[in-house]
Amino acid sequence: MLQYKKLKIGKRNIEALRMKLGKKNLIVLKGKRGYVMCGYLNIGAAEQFEDVAVKITGVSSFSEALRSSVHSCTAAATRLGIHIGQPLREVLEIIA
Repeated sequence: MLQYKKLKIGKRNIEALRMKLGKKNLIVLKGKRGYVMCGYLNIGAAEQFEDVAVKITGVSSFSEALRSSVHSCTAAATRLGIHIGQPLREVLEIIA
């Protein structure tokens, strides 16, 4: 199962992708400046590519993702003001 939608964040949109993988869902939220990924994806690889990337964990839906907070992030994300523990809605405003 694949689900794609656009989420309105302020005056901008975030692209949201959810895909069933095994027993869990892969979740990615992408803005113009960076992206948010669930625990399925590797923050170390994002760091090597110098991406603005944020990792969230323990989510399986868009609504859960929107209520989550930053588990980890790349140095590029930190330079934009993103930090561990920050509510995801704040992060989405930064990367939208």
